[in-house]
Amino acid sequence: MDDLINLRRELHANPELSGAEQQTARRIAAVFQALNPDQTIADLGGNGIAFVFGSQQPGPSVLFRCELDAIPVHGKNNLAYRSNNPGCSHNCGHDGHMATMARFGFMISKRRPARGRIILLFQPAEETGRGAAAVVNDSKFKALNADLAFAYHNLPGFPLGAVLLKSGAMNCASRGMIVRLSGITSHAASPEDGVSPALAMSELIQGLAGLPSDPELKPVYSQVTVVHARLGEPAFGLSPGDAEVRATLRTESDDAMLILTERAVKLVKKKATSANLSFDISWSDEFAASNNDAGACDMVRKAAAAAGLKIIDLAEPLRVSEDFGQISRRIQGVMFGLGAGENCPGLHQAEYDFPEELIEIGSKVFMEIARSLVY
Repeated sequence: MDDLINLRRELHANPELSGAEQQTARRIAAVFQALNPDQTIADLGGNGIAFVFGSQQPGPSVLFRCELDAIPVHGKNNLAYRSNNPGCSHNCGHDGHMATMARFGFMISKRRPARGRIILLFQPAEETGRGAAAVVNDSKFKALNADLAFAYHNLPGFPLGAVLLKSGAMNCASRGMIVRLSGITSHAASPEDGVSPALAMSELIQGLAGLPSDPELKPVYSQVTVVHARLGEPAFGLSPGDAEVRATLRTESDDAMLILTERAVKLVKKKATSANLSFDISWSDEFAASNNDAGACDMVRKAAAAAGLKIIDLAEPLRVSEDFGQISRRIQGVMFGLGAGENCPGLHQAEYDFPEELIEIGSKVFMEIARSLVY
């Protein structure tokens, strides 16, 4: 385990953002070279890399997935292995997920599957919502013909090592909405000579926050969070002529996201038209809802019980998004949680650090799942 902890800390010290994970992928490839996989598939959906451990007997192809990328947050801890890359850190815990997968790879290299195959996928660009889609649309990935898929995410706020499960909706869908309003700039002494987006912007911010109260959306969870707004220039002599509002739309299901998106676009059009403004809408960081297969959930439940772990059934889906949803759309699978501790900083906070006890716990759960399917 010391080697795996050292690997986790090395990865923590050298994070790379979504789409730029070349060195991380090379480091993982070097680790697995010593494990002698039957097949190594590089450049999957960008910087993704997968390792296949097979057998001579027919059986299921079981995919286990973790993430390569880091987040654009500067860590504020005093760890000896803190990030060497300013403005970039693994305060999401992806360093620990990779170390868990490496530990699992070591375990199956010592005991190869008796039937079928195990596929270990290190996926790029999870944080932007683009990585899983790029991977599943890659012909090299399609050729693997995976039958089942499993992944986990560490979750602060829950008992350390507890397994968190929910059949059906597990992670919310989300979309980043960027609205640009354009009017006419004028002198601040004569605002009537221009067309200011100030009132429309303020009404839009209020209106977006109220969209989840729509009767069509009330049966399921939905949320709109305004994350950024900008109006004109910081000059007291100018009446503004442009504005920008950014918001994150979040829903329990993909169907609800279609409704919320439609309502948000309709609101923008209404506010812009009434204020005689032109507008532009674009989208970023789009995540599908992540849904868990009931049968595969039962497999995780049995694996957790076999590993002697506490199991917590979630009543509601997690608000956080996960692009594993792009995989579970195509392959029956489960995204489960592992509690990271009830009193630790939250994910993406500058002080967060992955609890290294989860490396062994996560790999045991993976191994118990594999044991039930290919051993």
